[in-house]
Amino acid sequence: MIRRIAYHFLTRLLTALLSFGVVWLTARYLGAAGRGAVSLFVTDCAAVLLFIGLLGGSSLIYLSPRYSSWKLLVPAYGWAVAVCGVGTLAVGLFRPVSSAYLTHLLVVTICQALLSTNTSLLLGRKRETAYNLLTIGQVLLLAGGLLIAFVGNWQRTVDAYYYAAYLAYGLPLLLSFGALWQLPDRWRTGQSLRQVVRELAYHSRGAHFSNILTFINYRLAYYFVAHYANVRSLGVLSVGVSLAEALWLIPRSTALIQYVDLVHATDKQAQLAPTLRTTRLTLLATGAGLLALCALPTVVLTRLFGPEFGAARLVLWYLTPGILAVASNIMCSTYFSGLERYRVNNVAAGLGVLVTLAACFWLIPRYGIRGAALAMSLSYSVSALYLLWQFLRDTGTGLRHLLPGPADAAYGVALWRKWLLAQRGTKV
Repeated sequence: MIRRIAYHFLTRLLTALLSFGVVWLTARYLGAAGRGAVSLFVTDCAAVLLFIGLLGGSSLIYLSPRYSSWKLLVPAYGWAVAVCGVGTLAVGLFRPVSSAYLTHLLVVTICQALLSTNTSLLLGRKRETAYNLLTIGQVLLLAGGLLIAFVGNWQRTVDAYYYAAYLAYGLPLLLSFGALWQLPDRWRTGQSLRQVVRELAYHSRGAHFSNILTFINYRLAYYFVAHYANVRSLGVLSVGVSLAEALWLIPRSTALIQYVDLVHATDKQAQLAPTLRTTRLTLLATGAGLLALCALPTVVLTRLFGPEFGAARLVLWYLTPGILAVASNIMCSTYFSGLERYRVNNVAAGLGVLVTLAACFWLIPRYGIRGAALAMSLSYSVSALYLLWQFLRDTGTGLRHLLPGPADAAYGVALWRKWLLAQRGTKV
């Protein structure tokens, strides 16, 4: 398990570094306004793609050990294409955007939706190497495409991001079809397609509703900033948020492996002890990363991204408590998802939405991007506190079991050293 977590962590670390490269390239060569425009496009894509999980998403991981690959993909593909079409139309109705923008949005979201469906199914079948390579490939192609466009002086406009996105999601999508074709049971018989659709819809509604609410907590502030301030301010906010959220690669790496193991485990209770230890190590690593990030002086940010982005450091400070709260949030919500306790996650996300709405309406018109960062932190903290309370009550553990200590730090260092030595072929 530790080796698998390490590989996933390294995959996500590389992905985060490449994503940082995308943020740097768009901020450096497009300025705050261009970075804000890219952030709005990415947010629109995420908002559209959010609803494909109502008939797919993490439920594909959950059901993949039980059902035929082909019969899971048929309803997931059909739903994904329909959602992308309706979602693109909704963006055009609610926001003043050009027809070219909507075309880019439709093509990119369809590629992302189908690729996400394929990789979820591969992960559910424990094809983790293929999953990791496809995950890295997306961001590598996106960063590489932007690097060629910007540094090569081919096109230094927001349109360059759209064309790079075609490459980044289109090529891995084609490669993912080859990985799916190698699954041994793609034509398994004896299963009713109607039964598969019903089961997929049942689990998706419960599992994904909290993801919809969580997205509101994460990104609603972007639209408020674009409305009450301007796209330039949104660009500065997005840089600060991107830097802070990069630390989420730590809990997301460990939580992903825990979720897969919990789904496949026959004895769910036996997974509690490794969950607690991994949670402590995750909180410890996230806290250390936060300290390093907050110690960055303003001059570093301005030299990296440009003179417009010095205010991103203040955003980091306001986001700090929320980022640490999300680390515990991810671990606890993964535990309840693996046990099909979706209602707990939904209530936690719902509480966060209430805080997000109130805080955005009150703080952003008065304090701009500082208010946006504070609104995010408040929302994350409320959700995390509720999940933590439910987790402690459900498992019968005390708060001290989640607090990392020196023994956990020593254990983590020892595991990391053991893994490094194993990669070198040294017997430990």
